[in-house]
Amino acid sequence: MIKIADFLLKGKNNNKGQQISIQVATVEHIKYVQVVLDTIEAAAKVRGTGIAKRSPEYVEQKMREGKAIIALAGEEFAGFCYIESWGNKQFVANSGLIVVETFRQHGLARQIKEHAFALARHMFPDAKVFGLTSGAAVMKINTGLGYKPVTFAQLTNDEAFWRGCQGCVNYDVLTRTDQKYCICTAMLFDPKVEKDTKEVKKIIKEIQKKESK
Repeated sequence: MIKIADFLLKGKNNNKGQQISIQVATVEHIKYVQVVLDTIEAAAKVRGTGIAKRSPEYVEQKMREGKAIIALAGEEFAGFCYIESWGNKQFVANSGLIVVETFRQHGLARQIKEHAFALARHMFPDAKVFGLTSGAAVMKINTGLGYKPVTFAQLTNDEAFWRGCQGCVNYDVLTRTDQKYCICTAMLFDPKVEKDTKEVKKIIKEIQKKESK
């Protein structure tokens, strides 16, 4: 287990003050694969928005490769996000960000996203970090990390990435516009232009320290 941080839930509901462990996912977390996928799908249905569907094997691979962040309340699943590189590692994306409903409204999504972003910056320091999102909350988090809104043309042209959009209910919009735009907003962090925040630098150092043990 590579535990990066403990996070106390904020907010006003019954979970306030509960401790959440934020970890780099590994093989020991494979037992959570199905609940991760179920939570992502349920959230997409509630929002009525599209989401790229992933197979259990795909999410398990992310865990085996250490390319995901998982949040746990004891043994209870609380949240997740994974990373993937594209275009010969020139681009990397944080995807599948999800927080279980009972743990929302506490700032946990920001914590998970921030740690996933730091993990991506650690593993692929020269890559541009990008994302597609239709959620205002994620856009706000991304902006705080240094992402900027960009056109789809500025993202990876890796066909494997765009094929991942085929499971989205809005995929027809993407195809009708020749992949120029869709319901989602494209956002990009360019390490040659933007600087990591102090908190992201701190998380990267913590990951490096844990990996060296």
